[in-house]
Amino acid sequence: MKIYEELVARGLIAQVTDEERIKELVNNGEATFYIGFDPTADSLHVGHFMALCLMKRLQMAGNKPIALLGGGTGMIGDPSGKTEMRKMMTVETIEHNIECFRKQMSRFIDFSDGKAIMVNNADWLLKLNYVELLREVGADFHVNNMLRAECYKQRLERDGGLSFLEFNYMIMQSYDFLELYRRYGCNLQFGGDDQWSNMLGGRELIRKKYGEKKADAMTITLLLNSEGQKMGKTVGGAVWLDPDKTSPYEFYQYWRNVDDADVLKCIRMLTFLPLEEIDKMDSWEGAQLNEAKEILAYELTKLVHGEEEAEKAKSASRAIFSSGDSADMPTVEIHEEDLRDGTIDIQALLIKCGFATSRSDARRCVDGGGVSIDGEKISDPFYSLKADDFGEGRVIRKGKKNFKKALFS
Repeated sequence: MKIYEELVARGLIAQVTDEERIKELVNNGEATFYIGFDPTADSLHVGHFMALCLMKRLQMAGNKPIALLGGGTGMIGDPSGKTEMRKMMTVETIEHNIECFRKQMSRFIDFSDGKAIMVNNADWLLKLNYVELLREVGADFHVNNMLRAECYKQRLERDGGLSFLEFNYMIMQSYDFLELYRRYGCNLQFGGDDQWSNMLGGRELIRKKYGEKKADAMTITLLLNSEGQKMGKTVGGAVWLDPDKTSPYEFYQYWRNVDDADVLKCIRMLTFLPLEEIDKMDSWEGAQLNEAKEILAYELTKLVHGEEEAEKAKSASRAIFSSGDSADMPTVEIHEEDLRDGTIDIQALLIKCGFATSRSDARRCVDGGGVSIDGEKISDPFYSLKADDFGEGRVIRKGKKNFKKALFS
């Protein structure tokens, strides 16, 4: 099976502008394609994961990825899918986040020997003269068409509306495609359903600048399946690819606990297991679905954190479910300053573990009967532990899926 057909079979493609030409480019390894990443945090998260996996698949088939870091667009913020304007970031924050992205992307994409390119759109966007930009591309964007774009319509219908700052985002993203075409011969762009209008804007801009016939084969747009985008948005920034933010064990546990209805979908979209092997899982039910979840969690943890960490996370997960303890369980350290009158109560402990956001939230967890320490259910919301009670560690559990070992140090 060729790579384009494989992408379709894995459920990754939702909509294209010219399927036959796209097949030709991608299957022959002739695509120089880009995906953009705005540096809104200091770590990539699961919302970026599908895009990174897609770039890896296409690179393995001989195509050339361009990872576009949004040092320029990040100063405005994409309004797509947002109910309100993003918080403005400082230049220093954006630059720091970009450096974090650079390091993490190199674990997925091979940038050696010109096999892939990593660029920052600040290199051209921040140098633009506003009047010159208006003269070059302003006439190619019609306000009526822009206002019909779904990403703008949703904001216009809400209180507060759409700022002029954000209104320019479509023009900037479209200009990115034009600049990547000029500099690197970029002939393909990928994005989610919320990017469709922005991507079409870039496609049309190139056509108008370089002519319909010449640009036709060089400006093709693929749309990532909205299911994958929904998965990323559901997770949002809660599951990070940075092990200092989300440990390998926590990353493993997230995928180990996906819904039964989503496990095979995730295996198809995100793992590199052969489709023939995945197709055999279609009839799996009951306990076999738990096995499928372990396969999903292991494969993705191996991809992000390496085989050694994946093995440790799998062993820890199995040990926890069988005995309730493991040396590889994520830990939280309790310090002297966390104690009050020499003790820490269960509400403060749940907050410290990240299982509750406030004392009232923690109390609801206890009252709901979902909290235990070393397998013993805690029903007293003021249950307390002294420093000496922690010994070599106490296993704090919230519900069926959340475990941490609390240590006093």
